[in-house]
Amino acid sequence: MSKSSRTTTKSKKQPAVSVEHLSVAFGDIAVLDDVSFEVKQGEIAAVIGPNGSGKTTLVKAILGLVPATGKARLFGKSLDSVRDRIGYVPQRFDFDRAFPITVEEYLNMARNKKTPREQIRETLKEVGLTPAIEPMLLGSLSGGQLQRVLIAQAFLNNSKMLFLDEPSSGIDIVGEAAFYDIIKHLNEDHGTTIILVSHDIGVVSGLVDRVICVNKKLLCTGPPKTTLTERNLSKLYGKGHALYEHHKHDCPRPH
Repeated sequence: MSKSSRTTTKSKKQPAVSVEHLSVAFGDIAVLDDVSFEVKQGEIAAVIGPNGSGKTTLVKAILGLVPATGKARLFGKSLDSVRDRIGYVPQRFDFDRAFPITVEEYLNMARNKKTPREQIRETLKEVGLTPAIEPMLLGSLSGGQLQRVLIAQAFLNNSKMLFLDEPSSGIDIVGEAAFYDIIKHLNEDHGTTIILVSHDIGVVSGLVDRVICVNKKLLCTGPPKTTLTERNLSKLYGKGHALYEHHKHDCPRPH
């Protein structure tokens, strides 16, 4: 199926994510202000914005990990009623690398009762890892291997939606390309809706169906072709910034 055909099919489905007037404040500091958008089932969506723009906070607010006002619905329901269908890989996974836990043991802890143990090996294959990694200690893995194991953990119970916060962080360029192939595979072959936080505009433009531009407020959202225009990119890549500011008047109106 062509990309245009897949997009047409996705456009007919109900939203996988529906965010309405979401706001987050820590004390007197407003981190997100009145953010509203939708992501349809089967889409890959990227949340982009400058450092400190609230991208990670947005994902955490949708997942109920930080207090927020407003409303976030997943598959048209509250988070609690669909939690077992959602997978999440945080921006940083901090753990004691000296702790003697193997990959298999770690994934078995994440496996729910309805998921057969054999699914661990199958899920590792889905993310491009061989059974040889199962007895390896989690702390001995390379950055790329660990990220794939974290994706496997998030997808292990046949999750229908994955939230990935800077998933290629710490991976070399060759590994990054393979990693995004995995994301594409999970989306196209399993119909998984994927929301990822990214700083890589090049990857976003070629991989995702929808871009969500955030800088405390929702500045723009839509398909990459209409959102990441040459004019917008020239403003995104301003001097002295690693990830550049979006300008409201140059972006499509949120829908």
